[in-house]
Amino acid sequence: MPARPLPRILYTAEAVVEGGRAGHGRTTDGRLDVQLSAPAEMGGDGGPGTNPEQLFAIGYAACFQSALLGVAQGRGLDAGDCTITSRVGIGPTGHGGFGLQVSLDLHAPHLSPAEAADLMDRAHERCPYSNATRGNIPVTLCIDGTPIQRAAA
Repeated sequence: MPARPLPRILYTAEAVVEGGRAGHGRTTDGRLDVQLSAPAEMGGDGGPGTNPEQLFAIGYAACFQSALLGVAQGRGLDAGDCTITSRVGIGPTGHGGFGLQVSLDLHAPHLSPAEAADLMDRAHERCPYSNATRGNIPVTLCIDGTPIQRAAA
């Protein structure tokens, strides 16, 4: 089933890239301006610039943490000192293309393991990045490096 357009758009980010993975990217509002470098592991020069996977990792982690904080606030839980570490891997799919996989790792010193796992599951249902990737790429949710057990999707 094709994706349906959203009924209302709250914000649209717009960016322009020249030169692909070894080029330059900028947002049209001027807030982000980055040099891009392909990692040596992918045959690039490993230069000083960032890459799409790093940008995706930051975007996903920021969005996911905002979703988690919203859920925590609604439940009266203290997630104020939590961090999300996002790892985005890229590799060949085995049939000519490349794919991604993601790990989201929560460190939450003020939450019990059960509270943390519940927040991760609920944030994964709320986060727009999770909704966009669901069923398309593997996403592993972890707490302090240990994958959490989740109900089948």
